[in-house]
Amino acid sequence: MPKQKTLRLPELFRQQFKRPFGQLVSGSTSDCNRVIESAIHKQTPPKVVLVGDTVSRRAIRAGIHADVIIIDNKEMRHSSIPLSLGTRKIFKLVNSQGTIASESWDVISQALKVAYSAVVVEGEEDLLVLVAVFVAPIRSLVVYGQPKIGVVLVRVSAEKKREISRLLRLMEDVTSA
Repeated sequence: MPKQKTLRLPELFRQQFKRPFGQLVSGSTSDCNRVIESAIHKQTPPKVVLVGDTVSRRAIRAGIHADVIIIDNKEMRHSSIPLSLGTRKIFKLVNSQGTIASESWDVISQALKVAYSAVVVEGEEDLLVLVAVFVAPIRSLVVYGQPKIGVVLVRVSAEKKREISRLLRLMEDVTSA
């Protein structure tokens, strides 16, 4: 597993990575939040991870508890008002657009060990969904935004981890670049 490598998504595979990695939920913010709340209530996941500023802001406003949020203080690639992180333990990470920094694996793993945390990314958090799914405990729920459509709920399973592993192998190792 490329846990020590910095990976870059080749242009050739960008479309493949845009498809939802889990259950796509479309509709209004309240519709999406209802589905998230229902999934948490029914499945009682060991960890709930929100990836992205918009989905995190909307879910937190709706009272949805997330163990970890992963944000970059941008929405649709434009600077946004930073989320109030309250008493969350803050982890910092530098991650360039279209990449997964080698440190991502350890930082997100550490954040998952804390009861209430946030990973604040300098750069872009989009591809960190893959890391979150890969390192989260089985049965966890990872939620991320699907721009202009809704949200995607990823239920972490052994099969989902294998799927993510296959996708990671499509990425280029740019560790020494």
